[in-house]
Amino acid sequence: MAGENDEEKRQDEQDVPLHTRIGKLAIEVAETVVYVGIAILLSITAVGLLFLAARSVFPLFGKDASNVALELLDTLLLVFIVVELLFAVRVTIAKRELLAEPFLLAGIIASIKEIIVLSVKAAEQIGKGAVFRDQMWEIGVLGVLVLLLGLTAFLLRRKEREPGEGDKGSPYSPDTGEAPEQ
Repeated sequence: MAGENDEEKRQDEQDVPLHTRIGKLAIEVAETVVYVGIAILLSITAVGLLFLAARSVFPLFGKDASNVALELLDTLLLVFIVVELLFAVRVTIAKRELLAEPFLLAGIIASIKEIIVLSVKAAEQIGKGAVFRDQMWEIGVLGVLVLLLGLTAFLLRRKEREPGEGDKGSPYSPDTGEAPEQ
């Protein structure tokens, strides 16, 4: 059966005009070049942030250790975000499709990063009125955002474990727009 599908694909490709196939190939190459460029820049950013974080380890043992620790944690969480985006780009290049889950995870990490930073800053503002209240609201909104992104990621994984819409047993195939032959 696999041989029959390969033969059908080759026949379908031969039915497509040459200029359309060349155009499609040119767009795929351009797309890959852009994604590789993004991956290179994300890699450079991650390594640069990692070096920045490493440089701030020594001041941890100085007078202002709590602020240095907060900046170090902020930088390391930013590295996690960049690496997660790099993973998303790698998966996009490999599978030739945009997957939502890596971006959802990057959003969750980014939101948690902001919650941590705001929590420390809010602790310094206790009893100072509007600034503290605003920071608490922001932390609350970010907390709800983390829950919503987590729920979205959970539902997305659950859907991926279910039979796909394009499976042979389903009545509609999104790739061809036709019902499979029975």
